[in-house]
Amino acid sequence: MKLTVVSKRGKQAVTAILERGTFFGEGCLAGQPLRTATASAIQPATVVRIDRSTIVRLIAQDGTFAALFIAHLLARNARIEEDLVDHLFNSSEKRLARLLLLLAHDGKESKPELVLPKMSQETLAAMVGTTRSRVSHFMNRFRRLGFIHYSDGELQVHSTLLSVIRHD
Repeated sequence: MKLTVVSKRGKQAVTAILERGTFFGEGCLAGQPLRTATASAIQPATVVRIDRSTIVRLIAQDGTFAALFIAHLLARNARIEEDLVDHLFNSSEKRLARLLLLLAHDGKESKPELVLPKMSQETLAAMVGTTRSRVSHFMNRFRRLGFIHYSDGELQVHSTLLSVIRHD
């Protein structure tokens, strides 16, 4: 799922790419009267709607669910803080490298990790906060340097891309 927001002037930003089993729309628990984001499927997906009253009851009565949901909220909050710091202090090249590594689950193994198939450069640009042409420039550079590889419509991200983030 892709979460997007749109400004009053019509500018769209991608705020998250969610994986299977992830909650979204939890703002209603905090009393948000209106949705602040739009969720769109970027792959075939099944979405389960859970009423606010059901979630509140589960949190109150099921300690295992409550722990799972709280862990989700804390992880989401930490990721939002990291994204904010990234936007404030890093170049668009570093932001793109970080995003690719996050989508590839941090590239922790030495083998290439697959990113979501057919992720458009427009979507990447919206997430990084830059233009599609800048993303194209950086992706070509990353490919030339061996940090990424395209194969059968999928993008492979190598853990060596971390060097872009660590380089000052």
